[in-house]
Amino acid sequence: MTKKLILLFILTVTIFSCKKEVKSEHQKLNVVTTTSMITDLIKNIGGDLIEVNGLMGSGVDPHLYKASEGDVTKLINADAIFYNGLHLEGKLVEVFEKMEHQDIKTIPVGESLDKSILIGSDYFASNYDPHIWFSVENWKNITAYVIKTLKEIDPKNAEAFETNGKKYISQLNTLENKLETIIATLPKEKRVLVTAHDAFSYFGQAYGFNVVGLQGLSTATEAGVQDVQKLANFIIEKEVKAIFVETSVPKRTIEALQAAVKSKNHEVTIGGTLFSDALGNPETKEGTYIGMFEYNVNTIVNALK
Repeated sequence: MTKKLILLFILTVTIFSCKKEVKSEHQKLNVVTTTSMITDLIKNIGGDLIEVNGLMGSGVDPHLYKASEGDVTKLINADAIFYNGLHLEGKLVEVFEKMEHQDIKTIPVGESLDKSILIGSDYFASNYDPHIWFSVENWKNITAYVIKTLKEIDPKNAEAFETNGKKYISQLNTLENKLETIIATLPKEKRVLVTAHDAFSYFGQAYGFNVVGLQGLSTATEAGVQDVQKLANFIIEKEVKAIFVETSVPKRTIEALQAAVKSKNHEVTIGGTLFSDALGNPETKEGTYIGMFEYNVNTIVNALK
């Protein structure tokens, strides 16, 4: 966040702290979300009862996202802000820290998970892998936490949040069963997933995939020549059939890896594009968490068979 935006933030807080009024019984809760996965989750639970403003759209990389002036205004006007946490939104952390002293509830949903089920990392700011949504079980736990939190913030709509939430958890259970059926068609020895950055470890842990990312947990770190050559050797050794591009990461990193494999007289195809740090376009099936996950698994399994 630039010094200009920090100054704007302070000035806006000063103005709105005096003007913010208590909502009437009929006004909707104003919720701001960061990633598109969280936006989709809040909409499923809140339905028409809350106003949801997502900051990050399709193809947006949360690791590198910087708040705009418009974002600061949205955040200041919010009744509650739901974000991933675990330092996924690295460049927004400063904003959320400043809001702790304002009458705005900030909720890092990822930090509601028991630390024992998080994947540790000595190379990431939070010391944990923040890509928690790639475990459906994690997402069900987060859904339960969001239901509880929304009920506390907006008790008049508690019953509706509970009903919507239970329906959504049922849909997540159905998704889990469907994913397991699809993955069961891929032999275990072929379950090697090579992607642009290390976003799929929770997926690998849940479904028995060996997951390797060219970049680290954050896209802010660039892959070097040695990283590319090392992974190219791994692909050849494991006879990996396909590697994958990600919608929120430039395609050139995977194309460089493919070229490195070819330079060693081997071939590896690009098996498709996966949604990693953002959902697809809002009007598509992949614009929902459930649709995105099913699409990803079908793309992976079909390419690696």
